[in-house]
Amino acid sequence: LNKPEWYLTQVLMWIGNHSKFLDDKIQPILEKAGSSVNAGLEFSRALVMLILEKLAADIPCLLYDDTLFCHLVDEVLLFERELYSVHGYLSSFPSCMHILSEESCFQRWLTVEKKFALQKMDSMLSSEAAWISQYKDITDVDEMKVPDCAETFMTLLLVITDRYKNLPTASRKFQFLGLQKELIDDFRIRLTQVMKEETRASLGFRYCAILNAVNYIATVLADWADNV
Repeated sequence: LNKPEWYLTQVLMWIGNHSKFLDDKIQPILEKAGSSVNAGLEFSRALVMLILEKLAADIPCLLYDDTLFCHLVDEVLLFERELYSVHGYLSSFPSCMHILSEESCFQRWLTVEKKFALQKMDSMLSSEAAWISQYKDITDVDEMKVPDCAETFMTLLLVITDRYKNLPTASRKFQFLGLQKELIDDFRIRLTQVMKEETRASLGFRYCAILNAVNYIATVLADWADNV
C-alpha cells in the first residue's frame, strides 16, 4: 500500500516499451482491416482499467492514513500527467481522476489538502524570512516588494489548482475552488492579526510588508480572473 508508484511506473513502462511494436506491427493490420481503432491507445486504455481496479481495492485500506493517502494522490497525479503529456492518452478515456472523484475518496482528498495547506501557512508565517522579499537586492525584479510569505502563499494556491485542474467534473473543481477561497480568507485573517500588532508603527518594516503582500495577492488574483 505504501508503494503505489511501483505499479504506476510499471504500467508507464509497458506503454512506452510496446508503443513501437503496436505502431509498426499491429496498427497496419487494423488499418488493412478497415478498423479505426488506435492500437497504442487501446493498449493504454486496457492497462489503465487495471490500475482503476487496483485503486478501487487499495483506497478503502488507506483512506484514514494521511501519509499513505497523500502519497497515493501525489503518485496518481504524476502518473496522469505523464500518461497524457508523454503517451497521448485521451481525456475521453477512463482515468484515475474518476476514482479520486468518488465521494468518500474526494472528501478525504479535500480534507487532507486543507490540513496540509494550513500547516504550510503556519510554517510560512512563522519563518524568520516571512516579511522579507527574496529579491530585495534586485531592484528591477522587485518593484512590488513582495514579502516571502505572500509569494509562498500564492504558489501554494497555484499548486492546488494544478492538482485539481484535470478533475472530470466542474462540480468537483468548484469544491476545490471553495477550499482555495477558504484559504485566502484564512490568510487575510492572519495578516489582519499581524497588522493589529503593528499599528503603533504604521510606517514600520512589517506593516509596510503586509500592505505589499495584500497588493500583490490582489494583483495576482486579478490576473487569474481570466483563467476559467
